[in-house]
Amino acid sequence: MGQSARDEILEKLRAAPKAAVSPRPGMPPLKDLSLTGEEVVKKFTETLVEETVIVYRAKDNAEALEKLAQIAGEEGLKCVMASTDDVLAPLDLPAWGKKNGVQVMTPKDFADRDSFRDAVFDRAQAGITGADFAVAESGTIGLIHNKDQARLVSLAPILHIAIVPVERIYPVYEPVIEKVFGNNVGAHGGAPAKKSPLPSQFVFITGPSMTGDIQGVLFKGMHGPRKLIVILVG
Repeated sequence: MGQSARDEILEKLRAAPKAAVSPRPGMPPLKDLSLTGEEVVKKFTETLVEETVIVYRAKDNAEALEKLAQIAGEEGLKCVMASTDDVLAPLDLPAWGKKNGVQVMTPKDFADRDSFRDAVFDRAQAGITGADFAVAESGTIGLIHNKDQARLVSLAPILHIAIVPVERIYPVYEPVIEKVFGNNVGAHGGAPAKKSPLPSQFVFITGPSMTGDIQGVLFKGMHGPRKLIVILVG
């Protein structure tokens, strides 16, 4: 009996040379690692702008709500979907919305996933989230998805507004990876002695959604928001 296609493929895989393990990239320069305070905020702002992100600065939550009202007016927002994460919860966005003529929906307002999905795709003009972390070297914000940070809020509407406390900005990626994974990764990538619970998902967002897949032409918004606005608080 001749060799089956499955056996032929498996034989080729076994005979293939083993791929070399790539070394870990070196750490960024010390000057980048040591950015603190306003230096790291300045760097983050500069890299956000390079990624075509619109940036506002607010000294506290009250001023952040004022900036949000300004954005709502400029963007003509009448209906938004907001997360209920630990950054947004103190802002009481539903109350802010009533004051400013904006309907603020949250995922918890919906009895099932289908009705939430329909609302966030078809009714929400913007998604508003907090941020769990931010990376100054690349102008990246990070969201850890859980019951208070539904993934579609930052993905489905054409406008994403992220409110980022300045104390959550890190100069480079390495501390963020450590924050997310904790002691789940041991030295040199080995298994740790004890594992911590991992989030089901986390996502890095660097600028608006963009693709160059179609004839090499850059297009924003095909797989997510066309526009990203960040309000830095603190």
